[in-house]
Amino acid sequence: MIETERLLLRGWTDADRAPFHAMCTDPRVMAFIGPVQSRAESDAGIDRQIGFLGSHGHCFWAIERREDGRFLGFCGLKPGAAGTPIEGEVEIGWRLAVEHWGQGYAAESARASLAWGWQHLDVPSISAITVEENARSWGLMERLGMQRSADDFDHPAAIRELRRHRTYRIARP
Repeated sequence: MIETERLLLRGWTDADRAPFHAMCTDPRVMAFIGPVQSRAESDAGIDRQIGFLGSHGHCFWAIERREDGRFLGFCGLKPGAAGTPIEGEVEIGWRLAVEHWGQGYAAESARASLAWGWQHLDVPSISAITVEENARSWGLMERLGMQRSADDFDHPAAIRELRRHRTYRIARP
């Protein structure tokens, strides 16, 4: 578990499934990710993260607000997706419910995830990807000190409208 001033980044529980599914059915949250998800699809996403935690010791952790225990979304580190320029690297990523946007939670949890990565993983860099149109996401990547890489790409798993992705990396300090 990772603790910040306002947040806990932790492993997933069954209690996270309903609020995560609600988040994944919001077209605003999914606008740059893909179509809204069925319950089976959002549950499968949680199950993948649980698998990454078990096999790698890290994942896109559930974000819980310390003040009230509320599930906010996820942030963390996982293996880079196959068929992308970050395959074989460590990827940082985040997704929050709309009502929690603009409050600094993504930045706070991303900084904590990077710090955890540098402390626990022997990697030269941490990577991130997002669609070109997602200025909020790549803006945060830049505020975190990540540098845009020259290896932008068409994501093999994305729907056609969201295929073109930017790649960012941050080197170990």
